[in-house]
Amino acid sequence: MSRSAAREKGRAGARSAARLAAVQALYQMDLAGSGLNEILAEFENHWLGREVEGLQYLPAEKSFFRDIVAGVVREQRVLDPLIDEALSQGWPLQRVDAVLRAALRAGCYELIHRRDVPARVAVAEYADVAAAFVERDETGMVNAVLDQLARRLRAEEFASDLPRGR
Repeated sequence: MSRSAAREKGRAGARSAARLAAVQALYQMDLAGSGLNEILAEFENHWLGREVEGLQYLPAEKSFFRDIVAGVVREQRVLDPLIDEALSQGWPLQRVDAVLRAALRAGCYELIHRRDVPARVAVAEYADVAAAFVERDETGMVNAVLDQLARRLRAEEFASDLPRGR
């Protein structure tokens, strides 16, 4: 493996860890009512890259973690209606489990504001994050909602998926 390929693999792992931590932080904020600065400090000082209760947390890209958590908090009034629209009729975001809400909000934020991340990567990553917490059916819901949002918000990335005329 070349040095640049190894660096990219390490960066991808650090971003995956940042996504997982961001969903955990958003979940904790939702349930405990913690403030943004408090939760960022707690995760950066006590969780990211550390062993907690026998579990080793991977080193995370801190700036990416901060951007996702702060961005979701800042943009929640924009994100929630978009997610509500993509959810099945009669199933509003507020009825979705808190950890899935956090994953959907973080994924939607990334689709809108992190154009440096391919849409398919963001969708797959948040489906994987959800799988760490919930059953497969619920993971499928996260995948389906984020895929629908990705195809709407980043249609240009999916243009090659359209059937071509003869």
